[in-house]
Amino acid sequence: MKVIIIKYNAGNIYSVKLALERLGAESIISENPDEIRSADKIIFPGVGEASSAMRYLRKNGLAGLLPEIKQPFLGICLGLQLMCRYSEENNTDCLNIFPVDVLKFPPQDKVPHMGWNSITSLKGKLFKNVPEGSFVYFVHSFFAQRNEFESAVTDYITPFSAAIQKDNFYAVQFHPEKSAHVGEQILRNFLEL
Repeated sequence: MKVIIIKYNAGNIYSVKLALERLGAESIISENPDEIRSADKIIFPGVGEASSAMRYLRKNGLAGLLPEIKQPFLGICLGLQLMCRYSEENNTDCLNIFPVDVLKFPPQDKVPHMGWNSITSLKGKLFKNVPEGSFVYFVHSFFAQRNEFESAVTDYITPFSAAIQKDNFYAVQFHPEKSAHVGEQILRNFLEL
């Protein structure tokens, strides 16, 4: 199985690679469109800022390619946000795989949302054998609005979509690679799709 982790102007790529290795899955880090097209599974992780990440994707020919992918595709954190239509982070037009807007948390509490929080309303193959109310690790200041594609919900200041899914596209706001055995199960489920 050829797993590609997309390299772009965002961090956290190597922790995803190590998490896959713990599950016995080899992966390649690449920004090469041909290599991405030929992958069996694609992971789009990221920690960073939306507008600079989108500039990098456009400059390297990935902004047009990624929405056309037919293989199982998993966005993580910034990856989820970039898969949406628009982000309030620096007024950024994103990939529009999901017609959903990404908003900034209101300054009523500690932002960023950082640490462990529970996920509920779990749906779909990504959450097979994951108990309702499981705790996963978050680090983010922006969130996807509740929407028809959500497959998990978390509440921090306001309820938001912690995971979304449409066709072959899956995305999670939290970091499965930092979420202990629950995160490992989610990554295993993705590899088994």
